[in-house]
Amino acid sequence: MFTGIIEEIGVIRQIKRGVVSGSMAIGAETILTDVRVGDSIAVNGICLTVTGLGDGCFTVDVMHETIRRSGAGGFTAGDRVNLERALAANGRLGGHIVSGHIDGVGRVKQIQQDENAVWYEITADAGVLRYIVEKGSVAVDGISLTVADVGKSSFRVSVIPHTRNQTTLSEKKKGDTVNLETDCIGKYVEKLLQKRSDRQEEGMTTAFLLEHGFL
Repeated sequence: MFTGIIEEIGVIRQIKRGVVSGSMAIGAETILTDVRVGDSIAVNGICLTVTGLGDGCFTVDVMHETIRRSGAGGFTAGDRVNLERALAANGRLGGHIVSGHIDGVGRVKQIQQDENAVWYEITADAGVLRYIVEKGSVAVDGISLTVADVGKSSFRVSVIPHTRNQTTLSEKKKGDTVNLETDCIGKYVEKLLQKRSDRQEEGMTTAFLLEHGFL
C-alpha cells in the first residue's frame, strides 16, 4: 500500500527483456536506506517487488500482466522514474490510498501554465474515467493528485510547483503516456452495489416466491 507521495526520482540503469516479461535495475539513494529483498516499491505507480540489491540500485521483475496494463513496456535505460516505498503502519497518509495496481494508461493532451500552478489534461479510456470524479483522487505515474474536473474523454489536474519539481511531471510533454490508478474505494463500492443488485434480481423469481410461501 502506498500514498502517492513520491520520495525520490530514480533512474533505470538496465532492462532485460523476455518475450512478454522482463526485469529492471533501478538506481536510487533515499529509498535504499531501509529496503530489503521482498519489499514493495512503487515505480511510476507500479507496485513491484525488490528481487535484489546492488551498489546504489535495486532490481525488480516485471510480469506480462504488468506490461499489458501499464506503460512499463515503454521503459528504456536512462528513464527517470518516480519511486515510493510501501507505507509504514505508523506513517502519515499524506496523499490517498494507492495500491500500485495500474488501471490503465493515459496520455497527456494539454499542459497549461496558470501562474504558480500547471494544468495537465489527460485522456483515458471510458473504463478508467468512470471511476474518476471531480475533487476525488487519482494517481498519475504514482503521484497522488486531486481531480479538478472530468470530461467525456479526459480529466484535468492542477499541479503545484513542489509536486512538479519532486516528480517526473516536470518532464512530461504533450502526447506522453502516464500510468493511471483510480481511487480503489470507488471500485469496491461499485462491486458491492452490483452484488446487492444481483441478489435482488435473483430474489424476485418464481422459485424464490414458491420457496418462501408467496405462491
